[in-house]
Amino acid sequence: MKQNIFSSGILLALLGYAAFAISDACSKGLAGRLDPFEVAFSGGVFGFLLLPFIRRPEEPYSDIFATNRPGMWVLRAVSTFVSTAASVMAFMLLPMPEALSLMFLMPFFVTIISVTILKEKVSFWTWLSVGIGFLGVLIVLRPGARAFHLGHVCAIVAALANASSVVSYRLAGDKSARLSLFGSSLFGPLIGDGLLMITHASWPHGPRVWALLFGYGFLAALGQLFMMMATAVAPANRVALPQYSQMVWAVAFSYLLFHQPLDNWTFMGIIVVTLSGMLNWIRQKLRFERMALEERWEHRHNHQADTAKPG
Repeated sequence: MKQNIFSSGILLALLGYAAFAISDACSKGLAGRLDPFEVAFSGGVFGFLLLPFIRRPEEPYSDIFATNRPGMWVLRAVSTFVSTAASVMAFMLLPMPEALSLMFLMPFFVTIISVTILKEKVSFWTWLSVGIGFLGVLIVLRPGARAFHLGHVCAIVAALANASSVVSYRLAGDKSARLSLFGSSLFGPLIGDGLLMITHASWPHGPRVWALLFGYGFLAALGQLFMMMATAVAPANRVALPQYSQMVWAVAFSYLLFHQPLDNWTFMGIIVVTLSGMLNWIRQKLRFERMALEERWEHRHNHQADTAKPG
C-alpha cells in the first residue's frame, strides 16, 4: 500500500511539473503579443477556476484570507507576484532551458536565507549541492564571455522570489488552511501585476492568443494543485526530484517549438545544475532510509526486551 501511495505522489508531481512547463511555454509563445504583466495577471484570474477543487466541503471561501500570521500571507502574495512577473519576462527573453537553469538557483537562495535569517544549521552536503548548482549556473551564464541582459536578471529575481515563498510556507506551518495558502498565490499576481499592466494592457485578439493566455494561467494553477496533492501522499523530499523533469520539457520545447538550440557550454551547465539537485535528493533519501532503519532496529530491540521479561 505504501508503494502505491508513493508512486501516486511521484505521478502527481510529474503531472504538476509538466503543467508548469507547458504553462511556461505558453507564456513564451505570447512574447510580443501581450504585455508580460498582463500575462502574469491572467495566472491569478484563471486560477480561481480551481478553487472549488481545493476547498474542502466544510471550508468557507472566506478562508482564502484566513491566517494566524498575516505577515506570512502578505509575504507569499508578494513573492508570488514578483515570481510570476519575473518568470514570464525571463521566458519571453531567454531560451526556456537557460531561463529555467537560472531559476534552479532557488535552493541556493533558500539555503542562504535559512542560515542568515532563520539561523538554521545546514549540513556540508547541502552546501556542496547548492555550490555545484551555482557552478552550473555560472557555466550557463559564462560572465565576461557573453552578454548579461534583462532576461537573466528576471530569471534570478524569480528564483529569489520563489525562495522567499518557500520560506514563508515553512514559517506558516501545517496549520494554515489550504485555501489561504492557495489564495495568497492568486491575489499576489492579481493586485501586483494588475497595477503594473494598467498603462500597457491590451485586449487579446484571436483564438490562438486566448488559448495561450488561458493555457498559461490555468496550467500554472493546475500545477500548484497537483503539487499540493502530491505532497499530501508522498514525502516532500521525494516529490522534489521530479522537478528536474521540467528541464526535459524545456529543452524539447526550445528545440521543437521555438527553434532555439543550446550551445555546448549551456548544455553542460544545465547538466551540472541538474546533477546538483539529484545529489541533494540522494543525500536526503539515504538519510531518511537510515533513520527508518534505526527506528525499525530500535523497535525490534524493544520488542525483544519486552518478550524476554519474566511473566
